[in-house]
Amino acid sequence: MKDITIVGNARCYHAMDWFRSISGLIADTRRIEFLTDLIDSESHIVLVRADDPIVNLYNIDWLLLRRQSRFGDIWRNMIKLAAAPVQVLKLKTYARQHPDNVYHAHTMYYMFLSWLAGLHYVGTPQGSEVLVRPHRSRFYRYMSIRALRAARLVTVDSSVMRDQIRTLAGVDAIIIQNGVEIEKLVACRSTGARDAVVSLRGFTDLYRIAEIAAARNRSRHKTELTFIYPFWADNYKQSLQAELTPTDRDLGRLDKDAMFALLGRTLLAISIPRSDSSPRSVYEAIFAGACVAATRAPWYEILPPCMKARIFIVDLEQDGWLDSALDFATQRRGQAYVPSPEAIEMFSQSRSMARAIGAIYT
Repeated sequence: MKDITIVGNARCYHAMDWFRSISGLIADTRRIEFLTDLIDSESHIVLVRADDPIVNLYNIDWLLLRRQSRFGDIWRNMIKLAAAPVQVLKLKTYARQHPDNVYHAHTMYYMFLSWLAGLHYVGTPQGSEVLVRPHRSRFYRYMSIRALRAARLVTVDSSVMRDQIRTLAGVDAIIIQNGVEIEKLVACRSTGARDAVVSLRGFTDLYRIAEIAAARNRSRHKTELTFIYPFWADNYKQSLQAELTPTDRDLGRLDKDAMFALLGRTLLAISIPRSDSSPRSVYEAIFAGACVAATRAPWYEILPPCMKARIFIVDLEQDGWLDSALDFATQRRGQAYVPSPEAIEMFSQSRSMARAIGAIYT
């Protein structure tokens, strides 16, 4: 049984959730470590715990800006480009010391590093890294193709990503569905009023926050919006301040317990991005008992009927789409969500991670 090394961003919820879930399942038989260069910069909530087995891959937190912004994104990319040779050398050194480990690179940047370091690695890119960025930059497209082809195995969370990777690089990825903590989400359901209307994706143009605010401002309902988001762009946020009201709540990036508590009293969660892969926050909202307003996407088609029944598919070309979604959610406010066996099998995080161990860590 080989030990496991995750190479990734320790500020990323997905990577850290994967790391902790796998750790809990293999703790008695195998060792797992997390190699990272990012922990606590740009106003991110610190996800790393004191007892986490973290290995420094030349940390660049101290070189980054204090807040997220478009300029900050450009600056971070420049720093990463400059730091990459040092990180590749450190990764090579670590690999010589742990030649028998299974290496798993989370997100495309760490796949780039693993490829350049000559590792035999599993790669897990994120949605926009496959669906959006290769179409914006020839250099990024070239590097992505090389990193995908160099991986011994690629995992994705949706069929749309799998199909795009096959088109892009001729690689057949395997799907490991994003799981959620079902028991914890059910326990967070409020016995009181369920009235929050929550935008729960990134606060950037990709997630069409401007369209959400504009729809609310045209709504016949007096709706207060709550914004939570794992990342944001300062310039985009500033451009929308005039569209928000004093009663709107900007909660930013919440830790998991606070987010689950909010979802437990949410009436309607809104997720209308321009492109999407497999939105775990949407699944979390449903298991917490909320309804969801979403644009149609391939991930919706594979859901069990019990989950589809909690989703209102919106047409953004219709002026009253938010009112219709609110009416839909209000009608179902008193109907508890009861997940089917199919939904539990498909979305239980522990079961997803158990399948991952069998598929990629043997």
